[in-house]
Amino acid sequence: MKLKKFSAAVLAALTVTMMSAAPVLAADDIEVNEDISVSGDYDWKRFANDHITLNVYNNGLYISDGSDESINVLSAFEELTGIKVNYTTYDSNESLYAKLKSGGVSYDVIFPSDYMVGKMAKEGMLSELNMDNIPNFAGIGETYLDRSFDPGNKYSVPYMWGTTGLIYNTTMVEEPPTKWADMWDVEYTNNVLMFNNSRDAYAIAAKTIGLSMNPQSVDEITAITDALKAQKNIVQAYVMDEVFDKMEGGEAAMAPYYAGDAITMIDENPDLAFVHPEEGVNFFIDSMCIPANAKHQEAAEMFINYLCEPDVGLANADFIGYSTPITAVWEMLDDDLKYSEIAYPSAEVLDKAEVFETLPDDINAAMDAQWSEMKSYEEGGSGWMVVALLLLAIAISAFNIWRKLRKKSRDNY
Repeated sequence: MKLKKFSAAVLAALTVTMMSAAPVLAADDIEVNEDISVSGDYDWKRFANDHITLNVYNNGLYISDGSDESINVLSAFEELTGIKVNYTTYDSNESLYAKLKSGGVSYDVIFPSDYMVGKMAKEGMLSELNMDNIPNFAGIGETYLDRSFDPGNKYSVPYMWGTTGLIYNTTMVEEPPTKWADMWDVEYTNNVLMFNNSRDAYAIAAKTIGLSMNPQSVDEITAITDALKAQKNIVQAYVMDEVFDKMEGGEAAMAPYYAGDAITMIDENPDLAFVHPEEGVNFFIDSMCIPANAKHQEAAEMFINYLCEPDVGLANADFIGYSTPITAVWEMLDDDLKYSEIAYPSAEVLDKAEVFETLPDDINAAMDAQWSEMKSYEEGGSGWMVVALLLLAIAISAFNIWRKLRKKSRDNY
């Protein structure tokens, strides 16, 4: 499997694309509220009398929802279209996959990351999109289209993109971390958080031992698992959304997480800072997809088209801090976000970044199995503890039998 990187050439293409002028709103655009206008060339009302409820399943705090004086883009969609939205969340791509794979659930729109789009498409879990219903797809920058996980964008429309990195508390570290390997430093025992999903955790550990974020064999998976085991006694907790409370509250010295969320955490706690580790980071694209068993495909395509409207995309990018793939939205951003080295990192960072590939089944299976093994692993002889507990149980059982026999013997006299 060829290692794919987000190169400086791609960055240059991104810059050219993003610097294109934002389109001017047409006179017949529809003003949904004082903050959102949408294209008047689209029939937003065609399901208004059909009493449709869309089940939307998104990844945690990943949409402008009206909190913290943000724009509630879901309420605006309901007002615009007459379609109700039932919005629920998951905490990782793996949780999303497991929920859909188990059956018995039906969602209309989901937001998997690149490698999970590829995996779900391969397994027949996604519907092909009718781009006639998503004309705003034309506003997505070419950099984010036709990627290896979904050639031709048959199944996905880019939603946000970003990178991973290391968030740290400047009051709790003597020297600012520069490498993923700093998370293995015993000086920070019980002060390090780690991703609670296998793909991100294995990617980080792989870089510390000189491997690609896309393992090439089961033997590489085993080597990475050993690296994670070596870190386990240093880790305070394996987290996903819990990272917000822990890092904002000063409960840990450092944690790996997504750059967009780092911006949110730093806003809440100015003692926090962020670095792209020098070994290289993950470049990811989160996408909008429709599951194969969705009940309302055309209405779901309308929702996807709505999220690609410039005003809506701006509200989402501004609220969550992630990087937008929509050309017009980047032009509309405030300069502090538009030129943020966290949200839009340098060519040096992006040149070393890796995209998660859709892994072969045998490597995925090995990762899942060894991740579970690693999570239950205890360094220093957990096997001896099991033996000791077993011997103690046998001893207690023998004592109880002896006591009963002794009592019975007395009763016979």
